[in-house]
Amino acid sequence: MPAHIMDSGEFAGWKHWPEDPFELAAGPFYMTEDDQGVRCAFRVQPHQVNGMGSVHGGCFMTFADFCLFGFAQEALGQSYGVTVSMNTEFLAGARIGQLVEARGEVLRAGGSLIFVRGVVTCEDAICLNFSGTIKRLRNR
Repeated sequence: MPAHIMDSGEFAGWKHWPEDPFELAAGPFYMTEDDQGVRCAFRVQPHQVNGMGSVHGGCFMTFADFCLFGFAQEALGQSYGVTVSMNTEFLAGARIGQLVEARGEVLRAGGSLIFVRGVVTCEDAICLNFSGTIKRLRNR
């Protein structure tokens, strides 16, 4: 699925995938690259929070899954992949209007498995620590 490059707004120049139905409903989430590597982000919206007004844990986990693939894009190349496992530790929340960002890295990329880890932050507070494994699929 090809990325769409935002042409205006806060995330102008960033990539996102509006053709992904679940991501569209849960996000939108964005990805860019800079001199420090891949950076993923989203601005918290009302549909992403729980009854206490903080980002829902499921939204954080969905964003972390999005980030796994953003951080692994070079290792994946033209291949598709699926998440095999993901571990998350919740450390802090984020509220409507706040910018949530993530940085991460590929720990190891083998023939079929890619191991990734990352950290989600909001206003310099660590919100979520995560790691996951992606299984590379053979192109059909």
